[in-house]
Amino acid sequence: MKNIIRLFIGVIIVSSLSSCGYNGMVNKREAVNKAWGNVESAYQRRADLVPNLVNTVKGAANFEQSTLTQVVEARAKATSIQVNADNLTEENLKKFQDAQSELGGAISRLLVSVEQYPDLKATQNFQELQAQLEGTENRINMERNNFNGAVQDYNAYIARFPQLMVAKMFGFTSKAYFQSTPGSEKAPQVKF
Repeated sequence: MKNIIRLFIGVIIVSSLSSCGYNGMVNKREAVNKAWGNVESAYQRRADLVPNLVNTVKGAANFEQSTLTQVVEARAKATSIQVNADNLTEENLKKFQDAQSELGGAISRLLVSVEQYPDLKATQNFQELQAQLEGTENRINMERNNFNGAVQDYNAYIARFPQLMVAKMFGFTSKAYFQSTPGSEKAPQVKF
């Protein structure tokens, strides 16, 4: 009889946890993790394209070495900073985003400098690479937006009652959003 009562209590506890949103929290947390993986994948695509860009520019132009060095160093820094999906804090995201912004800035400076080399701009390889970089930047933006959507859904879900109590009980905490880099609200000035 005691075993039947224990089994009955166990069934009630398990069913109450699932109806209180625990499984939903797990699903939403995994959606955030997946979205973060997509962000990292988009940034990795950019990092993979950079050596091709540098080599194409280096091979086709008598190019300013310091600009190429800045791009290579920024890529190395950007790929060295890793953020675990389980630790998506504002501080960790800021470190990651700062390194990625530095790489983006170095690429932009390289592309602006390329304007001085009309022969390079006309090569098929450079045009294709530039189109891939543009597409990659669009993918990065899309994945950051998708990530922020998943974070918003997750954070709102664990903050509502009764999920709030279950979230605290099982250690579900809110995740940080991707935020724009300070100063990015101003349009960049391109000067030749």
